[in-house]
Amino acid sequence: MIYLPIIGAFLEAVGVTIEKKTLRKQGINYKNYTTYSFLAIVLVMLPFIYFFWNLEPEGYLVRNILLFSLVVILSIIANILIFYALKRENLSEIEPIRLMQPLFTVLLAFVFSFFFSAYSSEKNFIILGLALIASASLVFSHFDKKYHLVYDKYMIAALAGSFLFASELVISRAILPYYHPFTFYFLRSLSVFLIAFIMFRPSLSSIPNKNKFLIFIVGPIWVVYRVILYYGYLNLGIIFTTILFILAPVFIYTFARIFLKEKITWKQVVSSIVIVACVIAAIITEM
Repeated sequence: MIYLPIIGAFLEAVGVTIEKKTLRKQGINYKNYTTYSFLAIVLVMLPFIYFFWNLEPEGYLVRNILLFSLVVILSIIANILIFYALKRENLSEIEPIRLMQPLFTVLLAFVFSFFFSAYSSEKNFIILGLALIASASLVFSHFDKKYHLVYDKYMIAALAGSFLFASELVISRAILPYYHPFTFYFLRSLSVFLIAFIMFRPSLSSIPNKNKFLIFIVGPIWVVYRVILYYGYLNLGIIFTTILFILAPVFIYTFARIFLKEKITWKQVVSSIVIVACVIAAIITEM
């Protein structure tokens, strides 16, 4: 189980790389992509949902329905902001900001552990420290020569999207015990798709056929990625799972260089080394 999040980090890197490659294409805007990427996820999961369906009676409580609704709303806004940012920025530049999400996730889970019993297992100061170091290295990798952060509206969108994603994930942990992870992700994705479709009224015919394939091929990747993530939250805890998933930018920098021909800076190399070291330390600590 401890190595599944590492596989998930690899899948995240693959998914983000394909998304960036797709969003670079002409004829695709972030609204269309938000809608049809979730349609792809729903279609992938639909044949299997019968076998994995499990929703405990507690899931129907008003409190938990409201929490699920909040998760869906946060997810919609977060996806729109992230896809908006990815449409404009180089992947290797946006990743250090987008991947502030682990830092936000860890801090929120740690704070929640003092107020809610569902998060009581998250009070691990060693793992927290390693996660903060790894996340800080991502911020460092985005400093320019004058040693200040370079922000524009796309970077701000990515930062806001990352915080909302973190909030969604931490809130999800409170109701995950009442769902099978597959069921939870299916209902979340179906809800996001329906709301996005109503909001944006996108036209599938406006997307070139060659790009439709890229949109739908990434669907299975996100399904496996999220199911692993949720399993990790339930069995390993939010903070420990998150630090393992921080390996994703290491893979992403590599893919950006190989497949998107983006330049990788020495700071990103240093950041990757720090991240790998923190992940190894976290695994050793938990063994």
